Amino acid sequence: MNRFSLYIAFRYLFSKKKHHAINWISGVAICGVSLTTLALVCTLSVFNGFQDMASGFFTSFDPQLRISPATGKVLHTNDSILLELKKRPQIAVWSPSLQEQAMVKYKDQQAMVTIKGVSDNFQQLSQIDSILYGNGKFKLHDEIVQYGVLGGELTSTLGCGLRFVDPLEIYIPKRKGRVNMANPQSSFREGYLYSPGVVFVVNLQQYDAHYIVSSIGFLRNLLDYTDEASDIGIRLSPNVDPSSEQKSISQFLGDNYIVENRYEQQHDIFKVMEIEKIISYIFLSFILLVASFNVIGSISMMIIEKKEDTRTLRHLGCNEKQVAQVFLYIGRLICIIGAVSGIILGLILCLIQQYYGIITLGNSAAQFAITAYPVQVQIIDIIIIFITVLAIGFIAVWWPIRRLSKSNKKKEQTTI
Repeated sequence: MNRFSLYIAFRYLFSKKKHHAINWISGVAICGVSLTTLALVCTLSVFNGFQDMASGFFTSFDPQLRISPATGKVLHTNDSILLELKKRPQIAVWSPSLQEQAMVKYKDQQAMVTIKGVSDNFQQLSQIDSILYGNGKFKLHDEIVQYGVLGGELTSTLGCGLRFVDPLEIYIPKRKGRVNMANPQSSFREGYLYSPGVVFVVNLQQYDAHYIVSSIGFLRNLLDYTDEASDIGIRLSPNVDPSSEQKSISQFLGDNYIVENRYEQQHDIFKVMEIEKIISYIFLSFILLVASFNVIGSISMMIIEKKEDTRTLRHLGCNEKQVAQVFLYIGRLICIIGAVSGIILGLILCLIQQYYGIITLGNSAAQFAITAYPVQVQIIDIIIIFITVLAIGFIAVWWPIRRLSKSNKKKEQTTI
């Protein structure tokens, strides 16, 4: 770095200009970079907040690790390799579950739903108690009847209310045999579910509007299954690293089974969120590129104003490269000041939003469990934003300054 050129750049940037308009243009250039940087920090932090919020919802419903078959719909829980895995001390809870599409009917209302049959230790596997609403309690069955816990939105669709008296009628196609076209109803297995007095609310439509949680025994009976399950949920013992244990279990089971963590279980949703975040980052980066033209305009005006000063510098022995570096450093200083101030202001705004929720979701708040935009600042995002601002700013400034300096040099030589 040429210290002399940097010193002159400091003097030119922060000293009072002959024309006050140049001071204003320089200030606008810094503000443009700063506000775009602020927008990047806040936007990416909001996406992180929504992703963290969705992850919290899934945590209440999905297991820490899930084992599912690599091929086919079901696995056999009595498989010797699975029984051997179950004995591991790292596994605190082992809970098979079975899922199947069904038609549910309540009086005159009906809907297509997903019935999730779970084991009696499902409460130990998940945090479903934290998303239950009602005066009853989570219950799958007793000596007489089978119970079904519905999603909150599904109760509205069926019009059954929180604690329905009449049972839900469940219809599932028979797995074996052909469909009797003369009597189609005979091709369905029928079951009945009663209300335990609670519903669950995950605040995600795919669950709240389509899921019923019941006993795995009830669903196995309708499907003519014995030990089959769609997957096995696992909760690990305390102080066990989930990532390393996931790899260990996957290696132990081989290619016949898939082992997924919570993010992988909801891969599609989190992938969409990541894509939205990347697209927002790209669009804001283009806006940052446009804002960089203010920096170019500021430096162009400064080059014109300092024409006599640059001629003096050349007479004092500075070469053309050193003179160009002066204005190059001015552009870089503007970008650095704008980036740093934008990041600081963005972090302050994110903290205010996190603690006070000043920016609300408005009419969309009813679809979420919160009323204000969630934010979560990640260090890696701040580093990426800082590098992006400097990279775009430095590249945007370099080429015009090089062209302007060459043009001024030619004009001077022509004049002489």
